[in-house]
Formats: sequence, C-alpha cells, structure tokens
Amino acid sequence: MAKNRRYEDEGSALGERHMQMFLLFCGLMVAFAMRVNLSVAIVAMTELPEYHWTEQTKSLVLSSFFWGYVMTQVPAGLLARKFGAKPTIVSGLSICSVLNVLTPLCARLGGWQVLCGVRLLEGICQGVLYPSYHTLISSWVQPSERASLGTYAYMGAQFGTIVMLATSGMLASMAGWPSIFYISGGVGCVWVVGYYLRGASSPGASKNISDEEKQLIEMAQAKEVDTKPEQPKESLPTPWMSFFTSPAFLALTAAHCASTWGFWTLLTQIPSYMKNVLGKDIKANALLSSLPYTVMLLLSWFFVWLSKVLQRKSVSLVFSRKFFNTIGQFIPMFLLVALGYVKQEQDTLAVLLLSLTVGISSGAQLGFVINHIDLSPNFAGVLMGISNGIANVMSIIGPLLVGVIVTNEHDASQWRIVFFIAAGFYLVGNGLFLIFGRADIQEWNDPTAKVRRSSTPQLESQKIAERDC
Repeated sequence: MAKNRRYEDEGSALGERHMQMFLLFCGLMVAFAMRVNLSVAIVAMTELPEYHWTEQTKSLVLSSFFWGYVMTQVPAGLLARKFGAKPTIVSGLSICSVLNVLTPLCARLGGWQVLCGVRLLEGICQGVLYPSYHTLISSWVQPSERASLGTYAYMGAQFGTIVMLATSGMLASMAGWPSIFYISGGVGCVWVVGYYLRGASSPGASKNISDEEKQLIEMAQAKEVDTKPEQPKESLPTPWMSFFTSPAFLALTAAHCASTWGFWTLLTQIPSYMKNVLGKDIKANALLSSLPYTVMLLLSWFFVWLSKVLQRKSVSLVFSRKFFNTIGQFIPMFLLVALGYVKQEQDTLAVLLLSLTVGISSGAQLGFVINHIDLSPNFAGVLMGISNGIANVMSIIGPLLVGVIVTNEHDASQWRIVFFIAAGFYLVGNGLFLIFGRADIQEWNDPTAKVRRSSTPQLESQKIAERDC
C-alpha cells in the first residue's frame, strides 16, 4: 500500500517527463518561428527592387512550405515508431534550422525559384514533427496526464508564432530582413544541440529518469491493455485497413480537417478582409497580428486547468474529449457567422471576434488533437501523420477557394460566404466527432493483445478467479 502511495505522490510531482515536454515545447516554438518568419520578412523583402515580386509569386513562395509539409506526415510516423521519435525530430529540425540560416543567401543567388525550393525542403523537414511528437508523448506520458502535458508541449506553436510576429518587424528595421532568418535559424540550431544531449525517445532510453518515475509511467500505461504484446510494439504490423475502416479514427480525421480549414483560412485571409472590407490593416500592426495567437495561448492554459477539474470530478475521458472539441469548434462556428455581419465602422468588434475565434479553437487541443493516443498508443504517430497529412491539404485548398469566391475583395457578401463555409466545416467535423468519437484503446492497437474492457462481466469474473487463485 505504501508503495502504491509513493507512485501516486510521484505522479503529482515534477519529473523527467515534464522536462521532456518542456523540450518539446521549445522545439515547437522554434519550429513555428521558422515557419511564419517568411510571412513577415517577405513584406520587407518585396520593398527592395531585386525582390519586387507579383502577388501571385508571393503566394507561391508562401505556400511552398505546405507542399513539402504534407509529404512527410505518414512516413514520419512510421520512422518514429521504428527508430524512435528523437532521431526524426533532431534530423528534421537540424536541417530546417540550417536552411533558415541559408535562406537570405539562397534568395539573393537564386531569386524566388530557389526560395520556393528552400521553403519546400523546410516543409518536408517540419512534416516529421507532429507524428514524432505524438509517438514520443504516447511513450513518455501516463494516460491521466496526456491532455495536460500534451497540450503544454503543443503550446510552443502559439508561443513561437507570437514571438516571431511581435519581433520580426523590429528585427527587419534594425538589422535588415536577413536577421529574421539568422536569429530564428540560429536559435533552432541551439535547441537541436540541447535536445540531442537531454532528449530521449522513451523513459527506457533516458539516463536522467528515476526508477520510481519510470515504473510509474510503465505501470500506468500497462493498465490500458490486458496482456503484453507477443512482440515489441516497434515491430507490430501496421493495420492500415483497420485505420481507414475505424469510425472513431475517421471522425477524428474529419474534426482535424475542419479545424485546419477554419484555422488557416482565417489566418491567411482575414488580414485581407480586415483591410479591404473594414479598412483596418492588421498586418501592419505587430500587436494586432499576434493578438489571436496570444488569446489562443492564454485560453490553452485555462482549458488545461478546466480539464484537470473535470478529471478530479471523475468525468469520463470520452466526455472530456468531446466537450473540449465542441468548445473548440462549435463556438468558433457561431463567431464566424457573427463576423460575417460586422459592419465597417465596427472594426474593433471584428478584431475581438477574430481573436476569440482563433483563441477558443485551442479547446480542440484537448479534443481531437490528443485523441490519436487514446485510440492507439502504439500507432499514435502514424495516426497523426495520416490525419495531419489529409488535414493540411485543407490548408492549401482553403485559401485557393477563397480566391475563387472573393472576386471583389471589398464585397462583404462574398466574404460572408467564406465564413459560412468555414462554419459548415466546423459543424460537420465536430458533429461526426460527437457521434462516432471514442476515447478507449481500439482492438487494432495491438493484434497480439486484447484491449482491456473492465466493464464486461466476463473480464470481471476472470479477474476475481485470478485473485482467488
């Protein structure tokens, strides 16, 4: 009894798993800083004669990152399972960081064509992150802490975006636009060295974890399944057909697509809407540009706190996932509809609605984002690669559809259609997640082991018989 009590106390204390999540937070921070730095730097670049590009060329350069990003999602999940998440993360961010440092030279020597190639390669490198992160979180974090620690790790995306948007304008004016890439790439190189020295793919591979914490994590994860697999999980056959015939995973993917469609449509097109319809140039204002991400970061902390409150009240995991996903998608749905009817003189209200729409969407981080690990800890990275790969096609199609619908950027009624389409995606995505979403380990998680179903009378009888023996 005393031994079990020590595990409970250890579970509430800071340990090596928290350090690993902090390292992941910092890694995603530098990754997103390198992802968004061009969107600000290109404004300063195109003011110079040698980079006086057309709007079409600028759009091509900015989108090239995502073409590469989609390509490595599924392979990254497979590689992280086979070789561990640390090598894929280190490889991806080290190459991406070096490419960032070289970006000014490449743009000067090869123009927008070479810059497109560099950004595409950076997208390929960063495409390994989310599948690898999911693989690592499923190994390092016990089930009761997945929502909170997983969300903390992914908060680095918002923090990195805020820092880059808030400082890049100042860097460009003080030291020139190349400094944006030198600093973000340099910080990325420093992080890679730090993570190489301290990071680990699993508790078993860590030299810094205590025996008590390691046992705590392994015992908590072992409770999810009835038996140990007959072979190491790294060598388990990937049940591809089960993935694509699972209603729970398909519903998760639908929610992921809806979230990505709404998020990137807003973040790429709202500045144009604000400028042409409401007469407010938020891209020229670093504070307003970073405000949605700031609200998103702050609300993420609040939602994590709320999830812990619900957990202490013994709210079921599936209810928690669906509750937060509904907050993160249905509330933005209504706010988008309201945004479409804001009048020109109500620009402050429009900024408020925009910030809340983006900020409240962070609730979905405790919904579908972490749900891959609920369904299959063994294949969480592969599942994330599949859903993130499909969802990020939305980040390419969404802005292109806006260009088809909005033929007159000053016509509010055309923009209203854009908002209604995004709201429709939220409605369908979260609706499917509410109906078909699950939070228990699926049978295909491990073909060699049965999934624990403690609610079945047969299993309860078996437990009693084993105990009596």
